[in-house]
Amino acid sequence: MTDIPACVARYANRLHTAVGDEHHVASPLGAWLLLALVAPAATGTARAGLEEVLGTDAEAAADTARALLAEPHPLVGAATALWQDAALDTPALATWRAGLPPSTRTGPLPDQATLDAWAREHSLGLIERFPLALTPEVLLVLASALATRVSWADPFGVAEANALGAGSAWSVRLRRVLRTPPNGHRAWIAAAGPVGDVIVHAAPARPAEEGGPGLLVVSVAAAPDVAPRDVLAAAHEQALRAVGGHEDRRSLYDLPLGDAPLWTLREETVHTFQAREERVTAVLPCWSAESRHDLTPAALGFAAAADAVRDLVRAPGLQFDAVQSAAAHYGRYGFEAAAVTAFAMAMGLPPEQVRRTAELRFAHPYAVVAVATDERSGGPWHGLPVFSAWVAEPEELPEADAADPPQQW
Repeated sequence: MTDIPACVARYANRLHTAVGDEHHVASPLGAWLLLALVAPAATGTARAGLEEVLGTDAEAAADTARALLAEPHPLVGAATALWQDAALDTPALATWRAGLPPSTRTGPLPDQATLDAWAREHSLGLIERFPLALTPEVLLVLASALATRVSWADPFGVAEANALGAGSAWSVRLRRVLRTPPNGHRAWIAAAGPVGDVIVHAAPARPAEEGGPGLLVVSVAAAPDVAPRDVLAAAHEQALRAVGGHEDRRSLYDLPLGDAPLWTLREETVHTFQAREERVTAVLPCWSAESRHDLTPAALGFAAAADAVRDLVRAPGLQFDAVQSAAAHYGRYGFEAAAVTAFAMAMGLPPEQVRRTAELRFAHPYAVVAVATDERSGGPWHGLPVFSAWVAEPEELPEADAADPPQQW
């Protein structure tokens, strides 16, 4: 059985590597979903490329996308849509469209205002504008939207920013930060392989119903010299472990007392029934981000998806674009995030070539021949010269003929 969360985590590594190490937020799942919808239509090298990026075979990915959209999570809104120009339709495209999840909105290409409204509606208002501009050249748009807005089951406390440590530049820039509450949140130190020791904090959202599905927001930090892509990969691994209850916690009694780059460890004598008791708290800042990501690099899979669509519509010259807009806010009382991912196919400009233009000037005497035509019957009139002339005395254009619109004869 395919481990889909692991597949999406590997795709996340691709996406964040392409985005770089600037402050940003993204939804790898939002992009993965679109690729999963296109994958069943792909053949040959395009299908192989998509399956490599998706981390599983095309049908398994598509089945996952259908299941996610058929059984929406109570705390994560999800929507997909396909809009297209009627002139682009082919039997193959119609067959693929019919196989999309029933919840996928389909229809003719709308105007930009309608696309913007769709983005706002399905992002809880966090994404004001659709990621792509609807130009006259666009013939097809496939989009996904994911959004959440949750309250913490147990809100954070507040601490002075100097709790971040004297070595942190943030402790000077900020006045107050968040501190884990006495109960409800989880925090630990974990060994993350080549990344080394990391610190982990997990805050659960208040579920929609008691004991029902929830959302766990996991924060992970490594030593300052660890590359961001490696920290993000470790964060996905720790998040999957946390959800599965397989946290790889390091015992505090295996670590030296005192200050370390990521924590301070102290020992005290307390009244407790538990021998060698361990307690972990955390401080972390509020944060928010708005990002726009170019998804056209080949490693992200949309070039292969474009090949699949070109084959569906038998239009090898179509160009593609793929963009994601994302936004998030992490605060004392809750978390909200949204992403709208858009994939578009458009008429491409022809390649630049050399062109010569000639303007013919009938500026001296010339001949005119009027020939009858009758292509349908090929009768005796077809090809017969009826009138001929030699033009040696031109005339001025009559004033009546110069009028706009011209007079009818």
